[in-house]
Amino acid sequence: MDTFVIPTEADIRKWVKEAVKESLESAKPKEVLVTNTHEDFMSRKEIAVRLGISLVTLTEWVKQGLPSHKQQGRVYFLYSEVMEYIAKKRPKKKYDWIN
Repeated sequence: MDTFVIPTEADIRKWVKEAVKESLESAKPKEVLVTNTHEDFMSRKEIAVRLGISLVTLTEWVKQGLPSHKQQGRVYFLYSEVMEYIAKKRPKKKYDWIN
């Protein structure tokens, strides 16, 4: 006949603690955003007002590749990245050399 071992409360606590520790370690963010500047993130509303566009237009631009940063379910922007993106995407005028 096989011998059964009944775990004690201490055993169960130890197992749960180890399982939680493993879960938390695997849930740590893989990549942390580090910038060399001290530029603050702007919310969707702040960047839309700054650019003079609607939130709907901003959402479309994000879908088309406008740089954004997601943190805790929210979307943020760095003004310098947005302006760089717009400068690259702005169509060249036919007579751009005049102005």
